[in-house]
Parts: sequence; structure tokens; C-alpha cells
Amino acid sequence: MAPDAILKVQDVRVSFGGIVALDQVSFEVPRGGIAGLIGPNGAGKTTLFNCLSRIYTPNAGSILFDGSELLNQPPHRTATLGIGRTFQNVALFNDLSVRDNIKVGAHSRFPSNILSDTFRIGRAQQNERRIGGLTDEMLDYMGLTGVQDIIVSDLPFGTRKRVEMARALAAEPKLLLLDEPACGLNHEEVEQLGGLIRRVRDERGISILLVEHHMHLVMSLCDSIVALNFGRRIAAGTPEEVRVDPAVVAAYLGASKAS
Repeated sequence: MAPDAILKVQDVRVSFGGIVALDQVSFEVPRGGIAGLIGPNGAGKTTLFNCLSRIYTPNAGSILFDGSELLNQPPHRTATLGIGRTFQNVALFNDLSVRDNIKVGAHSRFPSNILSDTFRIGRAQQNERRIGGLTDEMLDYMGLTGVQDIIVSDLPFGTRKRVEMARALAAEPKLLLLDEPACGLNHEEVEQLGGLIRRVRDERGISILLVEHHMHLVMSLCDSIVALNFGRRIAAGTPEEVRVDPAVVAAYLGASKAS
């Protein structure tokens, strides 16, 4: 694993019955970089994200995260290892407030046990103070202080997206997986999102891997891009290199348009 790579995916294969969703996929995410994962619908992008967040276990291959084999770890350890994730369809607790949703993310940073949590003694008291501090920090950082007590189901979709990112950041990840963060946003919100993602990388030193269909956002934001089609990697490189790659052009426009 290159010393500047926080994530290395090596020859990952995933099949569901007779359907191969990922076929020998390999790529790296540079430490401190913003990497994009693109491809048409059904290319295998979400399947790969589900492997990285340990929802799926590959049939073959290796995933090294921060120098250690991720596939040796149980799924519930993903957040404590330093991997955060958002979802295309916004997976929040809709009946909880903005503040309480963010606290859920912060809780993953601090160990606890049922006895101390029940009676709020010892380490549990310290943890609650730290969780409260982290939550306040994320509310301010993401511009959510004014809506902290509002139930998330009552908020606009774009604001809920920011709440979900705040919850992921509250776990203090080393790597943030963003699953179609621009989906459902208007032009102004997409521009704001791009600035926010850069700020998260630059100010907090978090490496970012995003799946995205919004090509202008991907090309303007990412340092490197990996393209998938039918479960295979068809291109990898800088945005300029991937943009003109014949296989990528063919995948999006069709072979006749690419020739």
C-alpha cells in the first residue's frame, strides 16, 4: 500500500447468485484527497460502498484501510475504525431532532457499558460531556445551530443532507464515504455542497470518496476518479484523463457516439 493511500481496494469480487456485481475491482484513495467513483446505473458503485462500510463481504479480494485489512473487522467496528458514510436517500432518524441525530454519530467515538450508562457514573459522565461538545461543534460547523431542536422530518431535503453529513463527521472519521450527495439538490445547493466538501477535506484533514452522477461536481471537485461499468473498472486517473477516456465516453454515451 502506497504511504499516501488511506484506502486500497485490491481485486474485489462480489457476486449475488449468478450475477457478478463487482469483478476484480482495484483502486486507491489518496490520504487527504477527494476521489470520485462514477459509472452508469448498475455499474457496481453502491455495491462497492456497501463493501467499504461492511454491509457486504466480498467473495474475493482485499480492502486495506489505513494499512490494515478491513475485511477482518466486524461490521459494527466500521465507525470506530474511522470510516463515516452518508446515504443517497438520507438515512436519518426522522422522529428525532437535528441535535439528537448528530449525537448518534458522536456516540460511536466513545466506549461505554450498560452499567455506567444506566447510572451515568464515571466514564459515562465524561463521555456525555464530550459527545455534547462534539455535537455543538458539528452544529456550528455545518450551519445547523438555528434548527438544532427541529425534528428532521420537518426540514427541507437539502438541510437533511447537511444533518446526515454532520452526523457522519461527529464520529471524527479518517475517511468519509458520500453516496450521491448532490442527489435531489438544486444548482445553488450543489455549488454550496462542493464548497463544503472541500472545506471538510482542507480544514479537517478527512479523505473523501464520493459516488456521484453530477459530472460537473465530480470533475471540478475530485483529485482522482475511478470509473466502473458492469462491475469492472474501466478507467482511473485525473478528472481530465477520465473525462476523455474512450471507455468512459462509450459507457455514458454509447459506443456509436464515442467513435
